[in-house]
Formats: sequence, C-alpha cells, structure tokens
Amino acid sequence: MTVLPDLPDPHLSMVRPVVPRTPQGCEDCLREGTAWVHLRLCLTCGHVGCCDSSPMRHARGHAAADGHPIVRSFEPGEDWRWCFVHEAMV
Repeated sequence: MTVLPDLPDPHLSMVRPVVPRTPQGCEDCLREGTAWVHLRLCLTCGHVGCCDSSPMRHARGHAAADGHPIVRSFEPGEDWRWCFVHEAMV
C-alpha cells in the first residue's frame, strides 16, 4: 500500500492579507441584533462572523455564500485556521 504525503489545502491560495471589517464583533450579528459565542475572521475578505457554536453560524454561512472557505479564530490568543470545505484545520 502506498501512503501519499499530506498535501496542503488548495483553498490556502485564497488567503489574503485582510483587515477585520467589524473588529468589535460578528458583522451580521451586530446588524441583526443577535448574540455570538466566538468569532472567526475570513482570510479572503476580512468578514468577521460567529462560530458554529453561535446560534446563527454566520462564519459558515459567509463561507458558503461567498465562496471564502478559510477562516482563522478571531479570539484573543488563538491563531488556528479552518477550512469549511474540508472541515479541517489548515
């Protein structure tokens, strides 16, 4: 059996230098008046969305609607990244 090496996520090519559009919180929750649990930063456009533990799951919705699959945690002290397409850390 041949084991292939782990290949980098092809969506990483969509990562850009971004500025958070709403550093004070989830862009959509702020507009709708809803609450969030944790925040995620889109690494393609700077959209700040709420996590999957939040009631509205705006980060996932943004990834699906806009085709921007890579986010990083926007929580203090965290620097991990996630690909919504592959459901994996990148």
